Amino acid sequence: MSANGFKYNSHYAFGTMLLMLFLMPFWMGLFWYLSPKRKMVVAIVDKTVINAEGQEHISLNWVLRQEKYVKANHDLYEQSRDYYGFFPKKNQQFELKGLERFNSSQLNQLSDDADMAYFTDAYGVYKNEWYGLNDEKERSGMLYGGMSEQDFEFLKLMKEKKKLIITEFNCLASPTPPSVRERFEQQFGIKWTGWIGRYFDSFDSTTNKELPKWLIKNYRSQNNGEWPFIKSGIAFVHSDGKIVVLENEKDLLFEFPEIVSNKEGQEKYKLPVKIPYNFWFDIIEPDANFNHLIASFAIQTNSRGTSILEKHGIPSSFPAVTIHLRDDYQFFYFSADFSDNPISIKSAYLKGMPLFKSFMYNNRERMGRKAFFWEIYQPLVTTILDNYYQSKVAIQYKE
Repeated sequence: MSANGFKYNSHYAFGTMLLMLFLMPFWMGLFWYLSPKRKMVVAIVDKTVINAEGQEHISLNWVLRQEKYVKANHDLYEQSRDYYGFFPKKNQQFELKGLERFNSSQLNQLSDDADMAYFTDAYGVYKNEWYGLNDEKERSGMLYGGMSEQDFEFLKLMKEKKKLIITEFNCLASPTPPSVRERFEQQFGIKWTGWIGRYFDSFDSTTNKELPKWLIKNYRSQNNGEWPFIKSGIAFVHSDGKIVVLENEKDLLFEFPEIVSNKEGQEKYKLPVKIPYNFWFDIIEPDANFNHLIASFAIQTNSRGTSILEKHGIPSSFPAVTIHLRDDYQFFYFSADFSDNPISIKSAYLKGMPLFKSFMYNNRERMGRKAFFWEIYQPLVTTILDNYYQSKVAIQYKE
């Protein structure tokens, strides 16, 4: 072959490759469009919806759309309307369409109709953040939130009917009433310790606008007016108001909490060995007679940090994903804000997007929530839904 012929073939191959890359989104979209719909009725409860984007449950909607799960009428799920909870409207107006308006008969009917329940966030919406009063980082009166009696009754019915149940933080902590929390704990074999926590990339109160003012205020009131932190680290908050802070380098060997998966988590649910997590979480204690773990949080402390945790009864390792997977019912509890991730719903229309997850975030975002979505949430929830659909739902709708 002549040099000119080789050069021509090289240019042709390169051009063909560029064309294939250019057309890749088209083919992925076409494959998604041609893939069959899968009917599965999902009752989503989200009480912390500030805008129509539904940030607190958008990750779930991404999975539902990517896998083409549809409602009873065969329409796709829309994050702006297909849930129970707080519905924002224009001009600071809102509508409450939670399960609180359901009577016992209606809850029973919903538990018959639904294939699964997913409670993404019961924290709620507060006056400061909704009306823009004072500072949204200050605590204020609640407009709506907390797991209600009707929520619990619905979950109990779903359990009795052997349906799939997924819940996550924040369903047990404030503002859920203690009486409802205790009944949930007894019913599903987990107990909240009273502790929640979060990683902050800076504890410098003069620069980090994400730091809640109530966090600093409460710590100062408990420590002679001092707030001696500047670097990154982890803050723990107890239901009695106690604040504990671990600062990077001073108390922590690794600044982030890590989610560490066991063999079952890695092999069955496609989870990574470990990954950093940088948002809110809670600390629970599962009853081993009911449940087992497939992933745990790990806090890497030095001797000083270890002594601080021990002093306040805070474990350095605690559940991240707790499951009950038996013939009687299927239950998952995610001990963090798993569904709240900055993901674009548009990418869900491209079949096979998870194959390109390494391109979905850069090196600086490997510690962030985009990486968490692609490495933890998407494979975990996709696997849970697919297993449940194949074993229960598909058979039911074929009968």
